[in-house]
Amino acid sequence: MDLLGDWWTPLVLREAFYGIRRFDEFQQELGIARNTLSDRLQRLVGEELLEKVPYQTEPVRYNYVLTDKGRDFYSVLAAIAHWGDTWLAGKEGAPITFHHHRCGNDTHGKVVCAHCGEPLTPDDTAMRMGPGFPAWMAERPEVKRRFAQQG
Repeated sequence: MDLLGDWWTPLVLREAFYGIRRFDEFQQELGIARNTLSDRLQRLVGEELLEKVPYQTEPVRYNYVLTDKGRDFYSVLAAIAHWGDTWLAGKEGAPITFHHHRCGNDTHGKVVCAHCGEPLTPDDTAMRMGPGFPAWMAERPEVKRRFAQQG
């Protein structure tokens, strides 16, 4: 969440999925200040969600291209869009639909179990400490309490 905890970062990624590649195009589409955009692009490149690819040498200018890690963020945007469509859309309906080319239908993002395909809900899913959970945090009383409540 540190990476995505601001307003602009998911919007920059959204524009990259729309095919925006150049600094000026991001700025124009988002109406974002140059210094803010520069910071977000640097962060996304540093975190390897975007890659800088030169398209001009004098002066050097770059396209910002989604990496595999960045492309994997698509499912997050789709899930956020579905939540917004469910709870925030007006009576006219969803402002954007997702069209799945493989089956030919409009659809929406859905988070499902990777093993059985059933939807993940808070009623039938628990979060547990994984192998990468920091040992020093696992000993904290509030962390123990949080995971004990998950069952």
